[in-house]
Amino acid sequence: MDNPAAKVLVDIARTQDDEVGDGTTSVTVLCGELLREAEKLVEARVHPMTIIDGWRKAVDVARVALEASAVDHSDDKEAFERDLANIARTTLSSKLVTHDKEHFAQLAVDAILRVKDSLSLELIQILKKPGGALKDSFVADGFILDKTLPAGMPKSIKDAKIMVANTSMDTDKIKIFGSKVRVDSMTKIAAIEEAERAKMKAKVDKIVAHGINVFVNRQLIYDYPLQLFAEAGVLAVEHADFDGVERLAAVTGSEIASTFDHPETTRLGAAASVGEMIIGEDRLIQFGKVKKGEACTVVLRGASNHMIDEAERSLHDALAVLQQTCKTSKVTFGGGSAEVLMAGAVEAEAAKIPGKAQIAMEAFARALRQLPTIVADNAGFDGAELVSRVKAAQAAGDMRAGIDIVNGGVGDMEKLGVCEALKLKLHVLLSAAEAAEMILRVDDIIRCAPRQRQG
Repeated sequence: MDNPAAKVLVDIARTQDDEVGDGTTSVTVLCGELLREAEKLVEARVHPMTIIDGWRKAVDVARVALEASAVDHSDDKEAFERDLANIARTTLSSKLVTHDKEHFAQLAVDAILRVKDSLSLELIQILKKPGGALKDSFVADGFILDKTLPAGMPKSIKDAKIMVANTSMDTDKIKIFGSKVRVDSMTKIAAIEEAERAKMKAKVDKIVAHGINVFVNRQLIYDYPLQLFAEAGVLAVEHADFDGVERLAAVTGSEIASTFDHPETTRLGAAASVGEMIIGEDRLIQFGKVKKGEACTVVLRGASNHMIDEAERSLHDALAVLQQTCKTSKVTFGGGSAEVLMAGAVEAEAAKIPGKAQIAMEAFARALRQLPTIVADNAGFDGAELVSRVKAAQAAGDMRAGIDIVNGGVGDMEKLGVCEALKLKLHVLLSAAEAAEMILRVDDIIRCAPRQRQG
């Protein structure tokens, strides 16, 4: 992106994704519509500062109207879970997984309700396994490590005491670059090898002395130490990827160890069970009922890696929005209902404001109404017609009226279950207004030349 204004739009979309997780398209479109309205006003000789003054009043009015329209079901567990499911469905409706949105919405709600106390998305692991259909995705308890158990190891362990380590368990070679050892007989080579084996055995003995029965190492473990671990009844796993090791340490309550001289200072992890599980053709290791009891793994299945990657992005958006909803618990309504409501409140207030600020406030209301218009147009309906009908329904007192995309008419968003988190809508409103104001403050806007057609 070379265009500075475009960079601002990219930034607000990125911030929206980081803060709320969804609404990136809405915030960009609203900012673009505000700038389109501002351009008309500037051409009509309205000063940018007057426009900004009107916009600021409009944002305050819209915010109050939006917050007043929100509902809070945090006291009623059943209603709140229903809200969460509706929000997840609404978020997933615009994604690739829209045909399986019921299934994925349930996955997201199940996962977020497990971590409801800490609300840490770190405790929700997403594991991607090609094969099967998207509908075959499921939530598994605990943590799944994408590794196979080495041969000769115990297949399952109850009441696991886990050490997570990042240490070299290959033969301890002389680690001096370019060093050579010259010997004049095979017996001396055997003596060196024997010394190496003794050193490795001492290291394994130190590890086993911690009283563990599961050892997960980020680096390689050679055959000899694996054999020693098997003899001691310790399940050893080698070459676990670093993200896996970090998350495993977090959910089992252990720390990543690299020295083993002081067992009393090493924090070990715990899990009720560690065993092998099979997903499709792959064998993996499942850590069940870990110390952070709410931790879970969402296993995504799908026909190809591209499908699974897209499903992961969609699920992440749903999880992030549900996380924010659990924090604030207030819910507003989608389908253009909230935007038309805010636009109506802004227009009603604008009628009381004398001067050119009134024109700016009316322009702000028009920009807000463009969001539902675009939604309807994208669905193949007459956007202007539907939005005018929603506006009339809200004026008649039905404040939850919005666009029913399935039937191409006006419907009650509460009954249809088209819900969105209040924080998402607020963030869209405030970010878009701030970004549009920043671009409008620039004295002269140089348009990007249209791209030349090739050939």
